[in-house]
Amino acid sequence: MKKNITIILASICLFFSAFKLADFPETEITNGIIDAKLYLPDPENGYYRGTRFDWAGVVPSLTYKGHSYFGQWFPKYDPKLHDAISGPVEEFTPLGFDEAKIGEEFLKIGVGTLVKPNDKKYSFATTYDIKNAGKWTVNKKKDLVEFTHELKDGAGYSYLYKKTVRLVKGKPDMVLEHTLKNTGSKSISTSVYDHNFVMIDNEPSNQNIRIVFPFDVIGEGQGFGSIINVNGKTLNYSRQIQKGDQVFSSGLKGFGPVAKDYDIRIENTKTGAGVRMTSDHPLEKLVYWACPTTSCPEPYIKLAAEPGQEVKWKINYEFYTFQPE
Repeated sequence: MKKNITIILASICLFFSAFKLADFPETEITNGIIDAKLYLPDPENGYYRGTRFDWAGVVPSLTYKGHSYFGQWFPKYDPKLHDAISGPVEEFTPLGFDEAKIGEEFLKIGVGTLVKPNDKKYSFATTYDIKNAGKWTVNKKKDLVEFTHELKDGAGYSYLYKKTVRLVKGKPDMVLEHTLKNTGSKSISTSVYDHNFVMIDNEPSNQNIRIVFPFDVIGEGQGFGSIINVNGKTLNYSRQIQKGDQVFSSGLKGFGPVAKDYDIRIENTKTGAGVRMTSDHPLEKLVYWACPTTSCPEPYIKLAAEPGQEVKWKINYEFYTFQPE
């Protein structure tokens, strides 16, 4: 009996030792107003090694005035699971997928080149084999992290992609600064969106969460009219999203072709905390998705760069508080 207990205890110790060794590359930044933690890209040990989202800028936690804004919203973790990720993460639409034959490569910016396994349509939920992961370089400072991803001759594409997550001096702002330079011979034409896995003070998706736009929004889709309602410029939940439910619209309407319409607020009226998202580019499309733990506006912008050209864009996150209702 004692021998069995000893074996069990040894196994438990071995398990926790192995778990402790599985720490992920990470760093912390602060401007004295906002504190944030970021996971760093690493093909071998990185927290996120899926093939859907850009590996740069994964933010598992961010706090401002005692309020939290991001966290683990999903129940199951696997480093290669497509949505086992948190924060204001971004996804680029694939390049060269339709042209690629089975076994050939296509491109996801911020990930690398992936192998097309069959003749099925592209699916962001599929974990594709990575053929060329490119080269990641990370520059860490007190209030920012600069990520550089260089890809050479990947499915005929080459680029230099820089993304800086910066906390603005003296302000409760975080800005995502991007530069994409086309260093190859093929044109780059893609879209990119921020998924925005927002979890303000870990509040469930319920009547205390509202999403506000600068225009009268038009929305329809799964859960619209039953779980969530459109009220002028605002989306309001009529009840809490239950396990197994979700809200989804493939495209909210009402915005125009101007950057000022890229202006989205998510607020927790119970705790009096919110975040405002703006950009220097106009919206191409505006998807909305929510589950029991997170509410996610997904604003798309269009990008294009001919060989030798460079394109830049910014996304700003302003964190604020107000009197709870």
